[in-house]
Amino acid sequence: MNQTLLNEKYPIYILELEKRETSCRSVDDIIAYYGKKIEAHPEATCIGVFDHYAHTSALQDGSISDDIRAAKNIVLCFGKDIMNPKVLAIRPKSIGVAELSGSFVISFLEAPNPAANEAMETWTLALKDR
Repeated sequence: MNQTLLNEKYPIYILELEKRETSCRSVDDIIAYYGKKIEAHPEATCIGVFDHYAHTSALQDGSISDDIRAAKNIVLCFGKDIMNPKVLAIRPKSIGVAELSGSFVISFLEAPNPAANEAMETWTLALKDR
């Protein structure tokens, strides 16, 4: 898993997972996996799943790279306190899953909560189960 800056300002975690490295066969399998992890977490809650590919492909001027076959986000929140109203700007969290021909690309924005980052990183790395 790598940490990088997207567009030189957004700190993200990203994992490119070869399809042969995981027992998950599709974006939906990975989203379902995250759903179970979120449900089992004592502080996390699943808000929903957004089919980014369907949304973008339905737009008249939508554009999707030819190498992307599917793209979904699972939206969740770890927020157990609201000590400052500004924190709402960085909540909830989203984990993005894209399918390419031979791999899945999983990414999420760094959270200010180290425990949330650790959970999302641990869940993501565990997808590499082959």
